[in-house]
Amino acid sequence: MGRLRLFAVMPRLMLFSFVMALSVTVAPAGAAEPSSRTITATPTEDESADLVLLNRPVVRFRGSLLGATPQQRARRGENNLAELLQRGGDDTVSIRPTELGNIVLVGGQMAFVLTEDDADRLAGQTLAALTDATVARLRRVIAESRESRDSEALLKGLSLAVLESAVALALLAGLTRLHRWVGAHLLAAVSRQAERLTLAGTELIRRDRVLAIVRRLVSALYGLLFAVLVYAWLGQVLARFPYTRAWGERLNGYFLGIAAGFADGILTTLPNLLVAALMFLLARGVVGLLKPLFDHVSSSGNHIGWLDRDTVEPTRKIANLMIWVFALVMAYPYLPGAQTEAFKGMSVLIGLMVSLGASSIVGQGASGLILMYSRTLRSGEYVRIGEHEGTIVALNLFTTRLRTGRGAEITLPNSLIVGSATHNYSRTADGASFALDTTVSIGYDTPWRQVEALLVEAALRTPGVLRQPAPRVFQTALSDFYPEYCLVVQASPSGPSPRAEVLSHLHAHIQDVFNEYGVQIMSPHYIDDPASAKLVPRTRWAPPPASGSGP
Repeated sequence: MGRLRLFAVMPRLMLFSFVMALSVTVAPAGAAEPSSRTITATPTEDESADLVLLNRPVVRFRGSLLGATPQQRARRGENNLAELLQRGGDDTVSIRPTELGNIVLVGGQMAFVLTEDDADRLAGQTLAALTDATVARLRRVIAESRESRDSEALLKGLSLAVLESAVALALLAGLTRLHRWVGAHLLAAVSRQAERLTLAGTELIRRDRVLAIVRRLVSALYGLLFAVLVYAWLGQVLARFPYTRAWGERLNGYFLGIAAGFADGILTTLPNLLVAALMFLLARGVVGLLKPLFDHVSSSGNHIGWLDRDTVEPTRKIANLMIWVFALVMAYPYLPGAQTEAFKGMSVLIGLMVSLGASSIVGQGASGLILMYSRTLRSGEYVRIGEHEGTIVALNLFTTRLRTGRGAEITLPNSLIVGSATHNYSRTADGASFALDTTVSIGYDTPWRQVEALLVEAALRTPGVLRQPAPRVFQTALSDFYPEYCLVVQASPSGPSPRAEVLSHLHAHIQDVFNEYGVQIMSPHYIDDPASAKLVPRTRWAPPPASGSGP
C-alpha cells in the first residue's frame, strides 16, 4: 500500500519540480528561492500589480504564487518577457495548463503563470477567460515589439506622423483666420445692435461691456477648438509608434468616449426633445389663433362680452402667459436632465426664490389687474391720485404713468393707486373732455350775481373751455369774511398736458375780467367793523355784466 501511494504522488512531485526548474532558469539573478508550498491568500486591490510591456498592460496579478507577491510576479514577468523578446527567434504564445494554473509560454519558454486568484471574481471572471484575454494582449505586444525593430515600419509611421502634423498645422491656421474673420464681423454686428438699445438717448446696456463679453466668448470658443485639434493630433501621432501607441490609443479612446457619450445623449434625448418642441409649437399655435380676436377688439373698439379695448391688452398678456406656462409644465418631464438631482435641486431653489421674493410683485400685478378690469382708470384720462395730478399715458400691470402739465412724468405703483383716493376729471364729461374747477373768494360787498357773471365771462374767453355744457358757478361756502365761488367748466384735451395750460389761461382771464369791471379780487380781512354797513343795495344787485351791459 505504501508503494501504491508513492506511485500516485510521483506525477505531482515531478510536475512541481518542473515548474520550479523553469522558474529558476528564467528568473533573474539574485532572485530569492521560492518556498516549498503555495500561498493562496488573495491580496486586496491595492496590493495587485500590472505586468506592463511597451506601455501596454498585459495582465493584472491579484494573488500570490509560491510565496511571491503580485508585485514580485509582475517584475519577474516583465523581465522574462523582455529577455525572451530580446533573444528573437520563435515568439509564439502558448498555454500549458497545470495544477497551479496556466503557464504562459513564449517560444516554448515560460513567461509567467496565471492562477485562479488572478481572475476578477467580483466581475465573475474565470481563469479561462483571463487566460484568453491575456494571450490576446500578449500577442499584440509581441507584434508591436517586432514592429519597433522594423525600420521600414518605423519610417512609415514617421511619414504618417509628419503628414498628420502638416494637416493639423493647416487646420490650425485656417481656424485662426476664421476666428479673426468671425470676431471682426460679429463684433461689428453687435456694435450696431448695441447702438439701437437706447431709451430717450440713454444707453440701456453699455456697448463696451457687450463687446467685451462677445469678444471673450469668441476667444473661449476658439481656444476650445484649438485644444481639440491639438488633442486629436497628439493622439494620432502617438498611435503611429509602437512604444507610444498605448498612450495614443488612450487619448483617442478618451476623446471618442466623450464624443460617443455626447452623441448617445443626443440620440437618447432627441425623442423627448421632439415631444417638448411639439408642446411649444402647440402653444404657439394657440397664441396665433387668439391673436386675430384680440387685434380685432383692440383696433375696432367693439367689445365681446366683458372684453373691450381697455381690457384686451391685459387679457392678451394673461392668456399668452397661461398658455406658455401650461406648455412649459407639460414639456418639463421631457426636457434633458429633468429627472436628475441637479435639475430637481435647481427647481426647488427657483421655487424658494419666487416664494420669498415675489410677494410684492404679485401684489403689484394683482393691483394692476384690479385697475384694468374694474375700469377705474383708462389711458388718456385726467386724474388726481393723492397729491399727484396729470393725464394717464400708460396703464401697465405693475405701474401707472402720469404726465403733468408742467412737463414731468410720474410713475406710481399700482398698489399705491388701489389704496388711495382717485379723482377722475374725465368721467363726468361727455366724450374726450375733462372737468376743470377753480375757487375764488370775493367780499360780501360785491353782488354774487355779478361775481357769477364775471366768472362765466372769463370761462367763455378761455381757449379750450367748452360752451356746452355751459360753465357753472357754485357758492361752496359762506365764510367769516367772504363767500367762496367755485367755477366748474368742461375742457377739451389736445394732448397729455392741456389741463395745466387751460387752468393757467382761465386764471389769467378771471383777473382780466374782474379788472375790466372794477371788482377787486381780495378777501376783506379786518379787525373792526366799518362805519357803514357792508351791504349791497337792490339797485346794485345786477351790475354789469350781470345786467347784460358792458363797461
